[in-house]
Amino acid sequence: MDDGRWFGPSARGTNGNTKLRTVICTVTNDLNYDQRMIRICSSLQAHGFNVELVGRVLKDSRPLNDKPFQQHRLKCRFNKGPMFYLEYNVRLLRYFILRKPDVINTVDLDTVFAARLYRFLVSFFWVFDAHEHFTEVPEVTNRRLVKFIWKLMEISVFRNAHRFYTVSGSISDLYHKRYKKQVSVIRNVPYLRSKDVVKPKSDLSDYGSLIYQGALNAGRCIDLYIRAMHQIDAQLLLVGEGDLSAELRALVKSENLEHKVKFMGKLAPEDLRLVTRKARMGLNVLENIGLSYYYSLSNKCFDYVQAHIPSISSNFPEYKRLNEEYETMLLVEPNLEDITQAINQLLTDDELYNQLKYNCTFAAEKWNWKYEEKKLLTVYE
Repeated sequence: MDDGRWFGPSARGTNGNTKLRTVICTVTNDLNYDQRMIRICSSLQAHGFNVELVGRVLKDSRPLNDKPFQQHRLKCRFNKGPMFYLEYNVRLLRYFILRKPDVINTVDLDTVFAARLYRFLVSFFWVFDAHEHFTEVPEVTNRRLVKFIWKLMEISVFRNAHRFYTVSGSISDLYHKRYKKQVSVIRNVPYLRSKDVVKPKSDLSDYGSLIYQGALNAGRCIDLYIRAMHQIDAQLLLVGEGDLSAELRALVKSENLEHKVKFMGKLAPEDLRLVTRKARMGLNVLENIGLSYYYSLSNKCFDYVQAHIPSISSNFPEYKRLNEEYETMLLVEPNLEDITQAINQLLTDDELYNQLKYNCTFAAEKWNWKYEEKKLLTVYE
């Protein structure tokens, strides 16, 4: 199993300077599938930083893909629960001491503890990147003790970090009101790739497939997508794995829908783009089970737009705001009837479908990483 560091071809930076400012970005997931962090680290590396992305090795981890920045994965004995977070942060602290970074970018709250301890030992520039409103995710929001502990981490990071950014305006506003800090918004948008929107002829494209990409976790309406397939003449592609992987596979079998629902597993970002561009529409509906979901603005929403495919999304504030700018999606409530009706509408109403698809071509020009990258670099200046 690969648990060592990989040094990319551009580890010295674009200007050849061997004394670059070293930035360590920390996550607790595998590194190959984190599109947001790959974009962020690539942009920082290309603009004069010596960047290293640190994650962890899992049982099913594949060898690291080549990237222009350094990568390192920590191997833990525990992989879930309190002992995992404690062990991971201790290992991360040791790694900080070894590497002596100038800048630490902690992603979400689960790596904040290591940075806070390191702050007692060494002075460094601390950047906090909130991919979600962590204390309001479904796994935390209804567990009082767990939420209290993460709330302490949240207070600590906002008292001690130097810069802050997050994925949506709603989460930014919430943090600003709570902590009186400026929190930049850097959305989860991909690079503009015009070649990716050319739809090649394929069985999936001709069949009119639906695609869901992301974790197979609670609150994401995946069970509703599956049940809806009884009334839909199409194929459903589920790209990703998660806490509900086994349960959802059992549901497909019990509903006798194996011929309509295909589990694709985890795909590398470049492979995911190939699958997405062949689909007819994307799915992105969440249940309102916490402010993190309610204020979310997922990368899959923008991935669908970049592939020029309409999508079905939650009737939540951030998606309403996007649709007012460019109408690229249908907004629905998280119930079986609404989801089924919206899918069939996009499958049968060619005029509506083509209008949304046409709107995607304009939205893709504006909702792309070249604009978000400028805001990112401002945070690190």
